[in-house]
This record gives sequence, C-alpha cells and structure tokens, in this order.
Amino acid sequence: MALFFFLIFAFSTGPGLLESPPKVRLVRGPHRCEGRVEVERNGEWGTVCDDGWNMKDVEVVCRELGCGAAKGTPSGNLYKPLADEKQKIFIQDVNCNGTEDELIECDRVEDVFDCSHSEDAGAICEKSPPKVRLVRGPHRCEGRVEVERNGEWGTVCDNGWNMKDVEVVCRELGCGAAKGTPSGNLYKPLANEKQKIFIQDVNCNGTEDELIECDRVEDVFDCSHSEDAGAICEIPETVRLVGGPGRCKGRLEVKHQKQWGTVCKAGWHLSAAKVVCRQLGCGKATLIKRCCDKDTQGQGLIWLSNVSCSGREEDLQHCLSGLEGYNNCTHDEDTWVECEDPFKLRLVNGDTSCSGRLEVLHKGIWGSVCDDGWAKKEEQVVCQQLGCGKPIFVPAKARKKFVPGDGRIWLDDVHCKGEEQSLEQCQHRSWGYHDCNHKEDVVVFCLEGQPDI
Repeated sequence: MALFFFLIFAFSTGPGLLESPPKVRLVRGPHRCEGRVEVERNGEWGTVCDDGWNMKDVEVVCRELGCGAAKGTPSGNLYKPLADEKQKIFIQDVNCNGTEDELIECDRVEDVFDCSHSEDAGAICEKSPPKVRLVRGPHRCEGRVEVERNGEWGTVCDNGWNMKDVEVVCRELGCGAAKGTPSGNLYKPLANEKQKIFIQDVNCNGTEDELIECDRVEDVFDCSHSEDAGAICEIPETVRLVGGPGRCKGRLEVKHQKQWGTVCKAGWHLSAAKVVCRQLGCGKATLIKRCCDKDTQGQGLIWLSNVSCSGREEDLQHCLSGLEGYNNCTHDEDTWVECEDPFKLRLVNGDTSCSGRLEVLHKGIWGSVCDDGWAKKEEQVVCQQLGCGKPIFVPAKARKKFVPGDGRIWLDDVHCKGEEQSLEQCQHRSWGYHDCNHKEDVVVFCLEGQPDI
C-alpha cells in the first residue's frame, strides 16, 4: 500500500511542476549529458538496473535533462566508480515509449533485488547547445562574450565582470581554466554595431555550470559596446598527434573520460584529418595512413572508429563516430595524420629579412614576442630557423629605431637551450598569455642582417 501511494504522489506531481528539478541525473561522465543514470526518491539518489534499458528510455532521460538527442545506452561501468558502493538500485525493467517528458512517467519495477551495480544503466545524450559564446577571438575559448536569448545573440556589459564569471563561461563552453577578463574591444569589431547588449552586473560565485544560473541585470540601458566583456579560457587538449617529428605529425589520439586513446583507421578520410589539423592550429592536412610499427603504435585504449566528418567542423567531437570504446580494432589499425606545420617567424621593419622586430604566426595572426627571459640562446634559435646565420650583439641605440608592434603579443617567458631547430620547441607560456606591453617586444639581429650603425 505504501508503494501504491508513493507512485500516486510521484505521477501526480512530476510532470506538472515544470520548474522543479529533474528526478534523474547522469553522473561520473565527461559532461552533464552523459554518464551513469541515477534517479531520486525521497531525497536519496539510486541507480537504475539495465534490464530492458534501451534507446527509448534514454530519449526520455535526455529530454528531461534538457540535453540533445539520445546517442547511446552504454553500461554504467564505463564511467568512474560509484562514490558509495552501498548506493541502492531503485528501479529496473524501465519501459518508456520515448515520448514521455520525465522518466517517472514510464513503466518500471521498483525495489530491485536481482541486479548488481555491474548492471547499472548509462546514457549518452548530445550536449545541449550553450547559451554563451566567445566571438572574434583567435579561437573558440577566447573572445568577446555573447549570450543567446530567443534565438538572438547580444553582448554582456563588463560592469562587475570578474574571473568568477569567466570561470562559468569557460565551464559552459567546455574550455579549460579561466585565464583573463579582457575588454571585448581587444577583439575584431562587431559584425553588427546595432547588436543589443543583453545583460550587465553579472554576479557568479564561480561554481555554476551555466552563465544563465548567475545573478544578473537584464535589458541594459547604461552601457555601450566600448564596455563589452571579454573572456580568455585555456584551450582544452582533447586531440593530439604523438610519435611524429613535431606536434603536427603523428599517431592520432583523443581524450575521453580523462584518458588518452587511439583512433581506428576504419572509415577515416582526409575530411576528418582536416578537422584534426584545424583543431590543433596546424596547417592543411597532407597525409593520412595506417600507423605504425610495433615500437610506435598505441598501447592503451582505442576510443574511436568509423569517424565521419564533413571537414567543416571545428572539433573532432562534432563529427559522427561509433560509440567511444566500442570497436573491433587493434593497434595495427591506429590512424596517422600529417598536417603542414604553421609555425612561422619573421623579422620586420629591419634593413634585411634577417634583422628586425620578431613576430610569430599563430592561428593565422602575426604577433610579437615579449623579451622577458630573452637572451642569446633564444636569438640563436631564431637566426638558425630563419637561415640567417648567428646572432650578433647590437647596441641599444640601434634597437630603439624599431617601432613597437600594435597587435597581439603571442609569446612570453621563452626559454631555449640553443640546440632547438624551431622556436616552437623551446619552453614558453601558453599562446597569448603574458604580462607585457609592446615596449618589451623582442628585436633580433643576425649576422647576415647586420644593420648600419
């Protein structure tokens, strides 16, 4: 009888209270729309047995959580272990028709006795599109902040904007750590100067998953676009090429659930390699092949197979593929990708191409290098890379004639051993992170470009 009244209560209160939190969640996965399925009952969370669990059930879970389309029904064991092994299993034999708004509307058996946690159900949904974006910056994790409302994008006034707000933006976008709160004016001009300013006085505590969860003032009247907020986040490393001669050539690996694994060559085409090269900030894709000999092939997980990209995607995660970890491949079928190496240097405003202010090309944009920590070994690498002989000492008077740069400062705290073939092989801070101004731009003189002094 008690169970009967519990069910009556659940069915009568669930779907009608649209603002109530969902009674289901996905835990221990890479994002809130993938993981082990848990349901809530009387304030306690329990798992779901995967007896009878199928895509229609996952469709309902995805809908209830406001995620995208259902993509898979993995075992809950694919995810991190339970925080409490004594956690209860609440339901089994879930039977949804796929149209329900909440899992509690589906037929099910409660109080399970014939399942163990090795049979916990999992779900994979597409991540819902974020309601925030960073635009006009060098990559998707840096730029002017814009938020979406009713299908329209507007900017954010920087009144009260701080690092806690940026932390939330970075988290919502799946980027790395928050690194800065630049003015939106640092980036390329707005495509539409009549674009609206949607919010100001954003006040996050830094733990929210989405910017919309933070306190804010909407419909702004006392800001202009000169006060647009910006954000800098680290670029998360989810793709890499290893075992090759540089970062733009090698065996393809992807990160899933904080573990690196290889990609099977089955179904792999040059269009997918284009996405990888773009994501890594390398040049165009030049070669794909089956990798490798026994000494250089992968040793761990094989995450992906049958990857299908159009070639226009910004991230390999946006391409279609088989379910992570489910394939019949061996490491003899690991994928090898080669891209053009885009790391270029130049010396500008000098008497020859072998003297001048040092600039490096990154993401298609030229920028200067800060002189913090800069010395003879660093100049030696630059001169060698440019084919300009050896560095020479030049008095400060000759160096001062060079006009400082006015664009990006790409590199800071560069440290070389002097033996490197490329400045890229030297240690340096992350691209774009510095504490410099253009008065500290590096100027280099090589023997073949000695100035008249």
